[in-house]
Amino acid sequence: MSEKEVKNMEEIFEARIARDEKIEPKDWMPEKYRKTHIRQISQHAHSEVVGMLPEGNWITRAPSLRRKAALLAKVQDEAGHGLYLYSATETLGISREELYDQLHSGKAKYSSIFNYPSITWADIGAIGWLVDGAAIINQVALCGTSFGPYARAMVRICKEESFHQRQGYEIMLTLCNGTPEQKEMAQDALNRWWWPSLMMFGPRDEDSPHTAQSMKWKLKRKTNDELRQQFVDQTVPQADILGITIPDPDMTYNPETGHYEFGEIDWDEFWQVVKGHGPCNKERMEARVGAWERGSWVREAAMSYAEKQEKKKIAKAS
Repeated sequence: MSEKEVKNMEEIFEARIARDEKIEPKDWMPEKYRKTHIRQISQHAHSEVVGMLPEGNWITRAPSLRRKAALLAKVQDEAGHGLYLYSATETLGISREELYDQLHSGKAKYSSIFNYPSITWADIGAIGWLVDGAAIINQVALCGTSFGPYARAMVRICKEESFHQRQGYEIMLTLCNGTPEQKEMAQDALNRWWWPSLMMFGPRDEDSPHTAQSMKWKLKRKTNDELRQQFVDQTVPQADILGITIPDPDMTYNPETGHYEFGEIDWDEFWQVVKGHGPCNKERMEARVGAWERGSWVREAAMSYAEKQEKKKIAKAS
């Protein structure tokens, strides 16, 4: 394709984006658009899969059968979300094996929030309330993203994440209405998960190398800072209902703007975790790589069976 033809295709593509048309896998797209989507959707898929680990840690230790069943269902949902998103990424011309290899080698990133430990049962409540609450704010906006398979996957994912957020908040509400020790445990979980939850939205807009292009191509509908502010405004009143305190002495409500103003995030900690130096980075990757290696016999058996069935099909046809 000549340079003139490429430029013409780019103009047609940009016009479609401006009209809010969905871009489908077989449509022409700039190579940078394709690569950007592979990075973003695969990072989302990796986050869903790695995100199973801190919660899966509590399935056998949940305080009741009801809690165990609900948590098990939630972890299964996260696995399903990962599969939807890996499938959406594959439509862009990359294999599932490549995606897994990028995760296991450390080339691909996942949400930094999952590199923190889940120490008590209250952490499961905080993860549902805060982490899934932050995820919903991010993901509802993605239902309108310009790439069709990603947008459609997000519709179901958002419905299930909404249940996860309510489940987490209900755990926190139960603890806060329980004994003083249980309420203290809920406060401790909030203290440890609040700031990492704010970091989930990514770096400040001025420090984000991808935000401007993502907004232009409508991969994102709101910037990192806009989404973070929305999360704070939504969550502070919920903490008031629980009767626990946001661990930010600078948190104040500004009646003129209608927003809560909050303290400075520890960006040094954020970048340390992103670069692989968080409390659980090594543990998370060891768990994922170990699961992949232990499951090799299942993949090999499935491939062998598929090959035998294909040979039988060919033999029968001939």
